[in-house]
Formats: sequence, structure tokens, C-alpha cells
Amino acid sequence: MRFPGIRRVTVLAATTLGAAALGASLVAVPSAVAAEQCSVAKSMIAAGDYWVANGTDLAANSWQNGTFHVGNLALVRTTGVSNHKTLPWAQDNKYLLRSDPARPFFPDFQAAGEAYLDLYSFHPDAPVIADVRKRVADEVASVEQGHTAYWNYVDALNMAMPSLARIGVMDGSEPTLSAMQKLFRSAEKKLFDDGLGLWRRDAGSDAYWSRGNGWALAALAKVLQVLPSDDPRRPEYTRVFKKMANTLWFLQRRDGFWNTDLLRPWNHGGPESSGTALVTFGLAWGVNAGILDAGKYRRTVDRAWEALSTKALRADGFLGYVQPVASGPGPARADDTGAYGVGAFLIAGQQVARLTPGCS
Repeated sequence: MRFPGIRRVTVLAATTLGAAALGASLVAVPSAVAAEQCSVAKSMIAAGDYWVANGTDLAANSWQNGTFHVGNLALVRTTGVSNHKTLPWAQDNKYLLRSDPARPFFPDFQAAGEAYLDLYSFHPDAPVIADVRKRVADEVASVEQGHTAYWNYVDALNMAMPSLARIGVMDGSEPTLSAMQKLFRSAEKKLFDDGLGLWRRDAGSDAYWSRGNGWALAALAKVLQVLPSDDPRRPEYTRVFKKMANTLWFLQRRDGFWNTDLLRPWNHGGPESSGTALVTFGLAWGVNAGILDAGKYRRTVDRAWEALSTKALRADGFLGYVQPVASGPGPARADDTGAYGVGAFLIAGQQVARLTPGCS
């Protein structure tokens, strides 16, 4: 499996094995080079370093930490810098997903699996993804029995869909990819407004949330990244991705952010960085992949990154304006932050760096 932006295999190995195994010098040299040449890299390093030094609840195998560690590995691939936190986090959690017998396929519990899969891409030991693989297999079996409503809120697309796509492609498993499609179609039917090109957070919501739509756009980007070009499901995912991108392009605010309530700019009208970062990731990936027209979307991405890296990111690396955990639009203050916001900022940075002279 290929991952854009991998710069040095030795540095990735150092990240996986730790500085004690391969020597801190392998990590330290690219750090200075990347940060000096690339302002995007400098911002990413600052945000990642601040969070691992000052963040809260860093140990749990939660969706919040899973999102951060996906971003943390994107930081390594982009900058060559490792803070040596993701592998110990995964090991301490025994590479397990959260579980609840009453909700065996609750998508939030699957989010850590994406980080484990990222580790597995350059640390291919079976235990790393054993629990992810079992959870996916069990969910596929359940879907084949007719249970297709597990993704009944838009966040679920990012929490679970990338793992199904990657396991399905890795194993050449048509049943896995077919189950993913059934789950997606169920969510799409309930939550996606095809006329608007936007997703409701859940069936009871009348608002179009920037973070919720960011989760959906990011999920589709991650799935399209791994699906073969001739996969029969690809055209539908691409269609939804491009429709969303066009609407989000139109809705970007003058200051570069997206309003937390996308269609009600007067509602919680301050900056919000988690939704903006997820949308930035999706749009930048689309430009890099040739799915979105650079002439139309490049300025949108640049404006969004400028807002994130100059307004939301402080000089010390603190990323603010991250709306707290919620199920819909809400306020975000300058001193609000969170693991998922930092993780979203880092995956956005990875894609923006590929568009930035001197960074790729």
C-alpha cells in the first residue's frame, strides 16, 4: 500500500522502533532541514510537540486519540520528525479497539484502528492489526445478515469506513468492500442531501455541521486513496466527494474558516478549526490526487491553511478554536483544543505541504 509524502524509510523505521533502537540522530537531522525549508512543516511540528507535552487523556484508545495518532504519523511522513508517542500508545493499548457488547460495531470504537493500520504499513507484525481485522470481519458478517444501519451519524464515516476500505483492499476481500458499500449507502440515504451536497449529522438534525461534513469528506478521501482505479464503487464515492467539495468551496468564509453551522453563518460565527482542518485535508488531497481542479480549489486550500496556521495556531504550538466534543454546531473559543483537532490539523498539513514549494 502506498502513502503519499513518505520521505525517508529510515526515519519511519526510527519512529516505529523508537530512538533507542535506531538512534535519535536519524530523526534529528531531517527535523532541522524540513522546518527551515517549509513553514508548513514548522507549524506541524509545533502543533504535534505541544499536544504530546500538554494534551489531556493521552493514554486512551479513544476516537479522539486515534484521530491524533493518524495525524501524528502524517507528521512523521511529511517532516521526518518523530516524537515517539504513537507506537508506545498503541502497545500500551495492546493494539485493541474499544468494545461494548451492547454496541459491538459502534463506529467511534473503531477509530483507533486507522492508526494501527498506519503503524502496520511500515511495521507489519500481525498483532498490530489483529483486533482491527477481527472487528471488521465480524461487522462484515453482521452486514451480510442484513444489519446495515451502524453508520447512523456522519462522524461514523471517518471512524469506521477507512479501516474497512484498507482491510478490504489489503486482503482482496470483495465481501468487505461490499459490506462497506452497503453501510455507506444506508448512511447516504438517511443523511446526505444530494441537492445541497452536504450531510446532516444524524437523522434528527436540521443543521449542516462543518466538522460532520469534514469527517465525511476526509473519510471519502481516505477511501479513494486506497481503492483501485477500477473498483466499481469508486465512481459513487468520487461523485459525492466532488459534490461536497463544490459546496464547501462556495461556503468558505472570508477569513478562510468554515462556519461551524455551514448554512447559518450568524450561528456561532467565530473561527472553528477542527471542521476547517478536516475540510482542508479533503480539498488538498483532492487537488493532489487530480480529482479536484487546482485552478479552482488551490486558493481555497491556501486561505484555509493560512487561517489555521496563523489564527488558530499560537506561536507555542497550541491549536485553538477547536469546538469541544459535540453532536452538532456549537461555539469554539480561542483556548478550546483537543486531540482530534490537532490530528485534523496534521493530516491537513501533510496534504498542504505537498502543494507547497520547498515542502514536498
